[in-house]
Amino acid sequence: MNLSVCIIAKNEEKHIENCLRSLVNKHVQIIVVDTGSQDDTKNIALKYTSCVYDYQWNDDFGAAKQFAVSKADNDNILILDCDEYLQGEESVLIELCDILNKYPYKVGRIKCINILNMNNIKQDKSWEWISRAFNRKFCTIYGKIHEQIISNSGEAVETFVSGIVINHMGYCLDDDERKVKAERNIKLLVNRLDEIKTIPEESAEQEIPYILYQLGKSYYMEKEYVKACDYFSKGLSYDLDTKLEYVIDMVETYGYAMLNSGAEKEAMSFVNIYDEFGDSADFKFLMGLIYMKNGLFDNAVKEFKKAVLYKDCKVEGVNSYQAYYNIGVIYECLGYKDKALEYYEQCGDYENAQNREAYIKNN
Repeated sequence: MNLSVCIIAKNEEKHIENCLRSLVNKHVQIIVVDTGSQDDTKNIALKYTSCVYDYQWNDDFGAAKQFAVSKADNDNILILDCDEYLQGEESVLIELCDILNKYPYKVGRIKCINILNMNNIKQDKSWEWISRAFNRKFCTIYGKIHEQIISNSGEAVETFVSGIVINHMGYCLDDDERKVKAERNIKLLVNRLDEIKTIPEESAEQEIPYILYQLGKSYYMEKEYVKACDYFSKGLSYDLDTKLEYVIDMVETYGYAMLNSGAEKEAMSFVNIYDEFGDSADFKFLMGLIYMKNGLFDNAVKEFKKAVLYKDCKVEGVNSYQAYYNIGVIYECLGYKDKALEYYEQCGDYENAQNREAYIKNN
């Protein structure tokens, strides 16, 4: 198979073995570039591949990944992070290669399942499609952090949806780890914003709202919701394509940041963008929460009921048990215990619903 999987690493002994184990016996070349580990990362990597290289870290994820790409024997590239591991059999990689061989100018999108915690009996998950596979003769990695894949010619990139699915463990952090990661990202993103001010190219100017979005996400990770709102607001002040996934995510995360910062009244402004962004379970669930926080319970129930009509969603449960649970909470608060039980019972093994159900039945 003419595919090289490129990975950069630093002090990733906690994750890298799971990542590499998911790739062994799948007939792909594995490239690992170490950017200065002081733990056992390199030794673990050498158990799985002889292609382990050192790179002097320079606060540039994109440059490190491009260095890894330069060490590949194959032109077809799949980028993975150490805290990600592949689901599925070799056949999904073969299929990816077949598409890249046939359409080398296209970029492959993979499904990334974000595991948001490891403590609950029921893991919280969200998922997104991200661009990670490409032919290096036609495309390259762009950006110092939260990199994107762009064409070498500067033309718009065509994409295709691959069968690759990965689990991403990067959000399963304790408070200290989360703070360190967020502060590192914020520093790099702010530096990039300063750089753009000195670059005359229009492409750099177009990058600004994406950086503002990532700054908002970083502050959201740190639970600094007011700052997150500020950056999301600035990002959304630009004239953006409302169909872009990062724009949709910026809108939805902005809504949650407003609710978490106590700005539920201001969040009612989302009614004005309902027609533009409202055709998803995730947005309808968010609107349900906004109405619920503002005491508009009939409206909230209607939105939660709309959310469960969707087959797909990005955040697990917003089109099923989470929506039913919130309807149950509303009816319980209003004193309709039988109706509350009806919806709690539809939540399956969701622990919060089971606890409320037990409380009602025992009181």
